[in-house]
Amino acid sequence: MPRSPDQPLKLAVLVSGAGRTLQNLLDQIQSGALPAQISLVIGSRPGLVGLQKATAANLPTCAVDRRNFSSVRDFSKQIFSLCDDAHVDLICLAGWLCLLDIPDRYTDRVMNIHPALLPDFGGQGMFGHHVHEAVLRAGCKISGCSVHFVDNQYDHGPIILQRVCPVLDDDTPDTLAARVFEEEKIAYPDAIRLFAEDRLRIIGGRVVIEKRPA
Repeated sequence: MPRSPDQPLKLAVLVSGAGRTLQNLLDQIQSGALPAQISLVIGSRPGLVGLQKATAANLPTCAVDRRNFSSVRDFSKQIFSLCDDAHVDLICLAGWLCLLDIPDRYTDRVMNIHPALLPDFGGQGMFGHHVHEAVLRAGCKISGCSVHFVDNQYDHGPIILQRVCPVLDDDTPDTLAARVFEEEKIAYPDAIRLFAEDRLRIIGGRVVIEKRPA
């Protein structure tokens, strides 16, 4: 059944670490700035700090340990079955490190945020400090973040939004990561709001953002 425009968007948030992005989404929801509710938090293994944060916020949680599955396909079937049971509208990867095999019913319903300006500095193994170290080695003068729809490749799929920040001469991976994360805190909620408003269209492999109705 289609979601009514006055109903909050139901999210599943997938985490593999400390849950900073999860916490940002929670903060945005609790402030009233993001018309959504988190219906499920899935961790890629038990004991994650992100799952602990979700439990503390009284959110439904589940750990699906990637190590217990012999294939991406079987692992993904379990993930998406849980999302089906929770009746989610959108799946948000939040520091999620595992490749997924996305079923047709979730095409253009899975988002990710990456701490660089894709298509540069993405792909398998490019996460966390690895990204920021690569940006600094390359001598980039700007960095930022990208929110994109997810397909069956790492850090790939149509880009929804990007935000930029400067790379300073004395930056370390830590200082650059902190500056990029400030942009992530804005970009991800913005992209989710656009999805909730049904303003995202994929045309020729590119995301087009429709204007807000007058």
